Amino acid sequence: MFYVQGIGGQLFNGPLERLDRVNGLSRAQRARPIARESEELIVEFVASPQENEATRAYRQMISPDLERGPLYHAEQVMSRPVILINEHDAVADAWRTLRDNRVRQAPVIDANRKLVGIVSERDLLTAIDIEQNEVITTRQRQVREVMNTPVVAAAPITDIRRIAKVMLDQGVDGVPIIDDTERIIGFVSRSDILSSVVTDPPLSLWR
Repeated sequence: MFYVQGIGGQLFNGPLERLDRVNGLSRAQRARPIARESEELIVEFVASPQENEATRAYRQMISPDLERGPLYHAEQVMSRPVILINEHDAVADAWRTLRDNRVRQAPVIDANRKLVGIVSERDLLTAIDIEQNEVITTRQRQVREVMNTPVVAAAPITDIRRIAKVMLDQGVDGVPIIDDTERIIGFVSRSDILSSVVTDPPLSLWR
């Protein structure tokens, strides 16, 4: 299940197949696409229906206790707690928050702590000047003036393959995860998906 959140509230609630009908989400229509910094390539490997001899031998060597099933849901890989930025924060303060927490983007919330956008380091740098990792000049703008909105979000039980497709289709580096009350409970980045595949042992190479 996916959602589209904007300044006016929730604009869409439905499956991936209907997401492309939402106005303002296509790459051509968005004036400020989310920065693609450190973009990794996501590849889905499809196992052959016929296992070869090496695969069968490897399966026999692994103890059933070590095997795990494939990762399916956002809640299994999402990062939490999530660094949040308020839409009325000064751009300079928001940049310091990203710097201090070593993240390149963060969801933006309103006064009710509901998701209204995403802001990246690159967005913030349109309104401030940095020298030696410190703000030297600022144009006194608020985050809501430079953030990307509306933004695609997902439910915690959303298949991570569908989230990966949204990242590729929308050209974004991450998808906020929200609950039924539109509160942010996690964030799935490209790195989260890749890290879960690479570092979560044991790694089974078949379905």
